[in-house]
Amino acid sequence: MKLARHIVVLGTVLALAACTNPGRFGADGLGGFGSGAAGQSGAGDPGDPGSAAYFQQAVGDRVLFLVDQSTLTSEAQFVLDGQASWLLSNPDYRVLIEGHADEQGTREYNLALGARRANAAREYLLSKGVPAARLETVSFGKERPLEVCSNESCYAKNRRAVTVLTAGLSS
Repeated sequence: MKLARHIVVLGTVLALAACTNPGRFGADGLGGFGSGAAGQSGAGDPGDPGSAAYFQQAVGDRVLFLVDQSTLTSEAQFVLDGQASWLLSNPDYRVLIEGHADEQGTREYNLALGARRANAAREYLLSKGVPAARLETVSFGKERPLEVCSNESCYAKNRRAVTVLTAGLSS
């Protein structure tokens, strides 16, 4: 009898653990950390300059890189200038800068490249006065592509650093 009760409890726990939020990955299937989207609940109104939605849509949450590069282009610096200005005006937000790579190359190489890309964006934001305590980095390498196909148009979208707001979303 005791064994049967343990089996029922274990089965119930497993069943409840399997019940999760089906929308947890967002509309694009990648969620807040994979997409760089501020589309989580609490993102706010894109018309509100202090909202995460405004940051994502008007300021821009991602910068792109050239093949096998972690050097910021002038376009990337322009976006990061906007991010730095926004972050300095909205001190309640912290960010996670995700580094990504295209599917070419080994997993290890792309993880290292993604880390260099995320760090390049972080260092640039630091140089513009954003406090280090508000900036974290992570590399996903080639593990979370935006586009999946074997041509340059897809590769170009996947070579990126994405600045994800991780705190202050309920403000």
